[in-house]
Amino acid sequence: MDDREAAEARARGRFMLINAMRIAGVVMILAGIAVFNGALPLPDWAGYVLLVLGMIETFLTPTLLARLWSTNDKHDRRR
Repeated sequence: MDDREAAEARARGRFMLINAMRIAGVVMILAGIAVFNGALPLPDWAGYVLLVLGMIETFLTPTLLARLWSTNDKHDRRR
């Protein structure tokens, strides 16, 4: 496996991980909503926790991972 194939495999894995995190976040949001509707027998605070953590996992975490894994590093642009 040459460098290009390894880079493509790494990018594919990262893409799958980012999308899996988004899907898991949406599932957490839906679980929080289910707590509020009474479909899940959990206290309301658990619904709030699921909702907030799901929003963080859906919107913030993929962006942070993409920045962390970005090939266009800010330090490289200055040089």
